[in-house]
Amino acid sequence: MKAIVVNEFGGREVLKYADLPMPESGEGEVLLRVKAAGVNPVDWKIRAGYLKDFYPYEFPIVLGWDLAGAVEKLGYSARRFKPGDEVYAYCRRPVIQHGTYAEYVAIPESYFTVRPKNISFEEAAAIPLAGLTAYQSVYDAVKLKAGESILILGASGGVGSFGVQLAKIVGAKVVAVASKRNHAYLKELGADEAEDYASGDFRDAVKSVLPQGADVVFDCFGLEALAKGYDCVKRGGRVVSILVRESKELAAKAGATHHYVFVEPNVLELDHIRSLVEAGKLKVHLSSVHPLAEAARAHEVMETGHTRGKIVLKM
Repeated sequence: MKAIVVNEFGGREVLKYADLPMPESGEGEVLLRVKAAGVNPVDWKIRAGYLKDFYPYEFPIVLGWDLAGAVEKLGYSARRFKPGDEVYAYCRRPVIQHGTYAEYVAIPESYFTVRPKNISFEEAAAIPLAGLTAYQSVYDAVKLKAGESILILGASGGVGSFGVQLAKIVGAKVVAVASKRNHAYLKELGADEAEDYASGDFRDAVKSVLPQGADVVFDCFGLEALAKGYDCVKRGGRVVSILVRESKELAAKAGATHHYVFVEPNVLELDHIRSLVEAGKLKVHLSSVHPLAEAARAHEVMETGHTRGKIVLKM
């Protein structure tokens, strides 16, 4: 099979389009034919070696934790699906090695579920990591409720885009922070207000629309924005970040709780997300789609940090 292989950590030049042996589906596993694979910021960070001290890995590494595809072959005792079933998955394994930048991947059948039928494979592949991250942040970690307000930092990226929509689904007021060129896009997703991080300090603008502070701040951007976000949360509020593990000093000063989310596989939540997509309540925006062989170009676009929605590789 064809795959994008990393034999050493480094820049985009280490991404090699190469032949690899077809994976075997072991007990309880299923061989999937990958139709499309999502590209996420964590992919280039793994490629560059930034996470090598945090997560076990083995070379050669095939990157990618998102996929949409079809069941090709069942391993022993795998019985939930049949060949030809169309599925999608967030398939991070304990060891970073066998990813989804490949024509085939073998994963436990507990990792995937039926994909949304009303969207393309490319759109389905854009959902799992970003969609589950937003879901587990907004619904599980801080348990956002109807009538509450949420400030989303880095709202136009993959996770933020899903966060805006999931927050509106529960009936929250959404204030989104992103570059001005993305404000119309965020309003289309349902944001009530959009503020520009590039035109200066967004805190005054946020406080003008949320004078009591936000019930929840959702950080998809990083420490610099998070520090400002803590100035915008009400006392007793909740802050959730997908990038900053802890922030004791800021949380104590603001009188808020800090939550950190590193997404976990969860097929029940993927099933719920599928139902929202099929009901037209949750939409997927593709920033760009690239052939598998052009993974380096996809990483180049991703590394700018200014993408709107998601980037996907197609097989």
